[in-house]
Amino acid sequence: MSFSSKEAARAYWRANIRWLLGLLSIWFIVSYGAGILFVDQLNNIRLGGFKLGFWFAQQGSIYTFVILIFVYVRVMNQLDKKFGVEEE
Repeated sequence: MSFSSKEAARAYWRANIRWLLGLLSIWFIVSYGAGILFVDQLNNIRLGGFKLGFWFAQQGSIYTFVILIFVYVRVMNQLDKKFGVEEE
């Protein structure tokens, strides 16, 4: 695993950090926003017999995090190919 230049290595890590911060922001919004801040508004909606705010606080943020892990893996594989550092 080698980069052709320091510029390419910086670009790779800049893209990696940008994606990481974006995905963690989504998780924060779902877990904190939907589970705590907007719980009263979301509780007016029901999902499977449960209030939606309760569902997000108990299950939704976990499901979102697992989905974001798969998104991150896919994005990192694409970045690895783009920068020529994919594993064999």
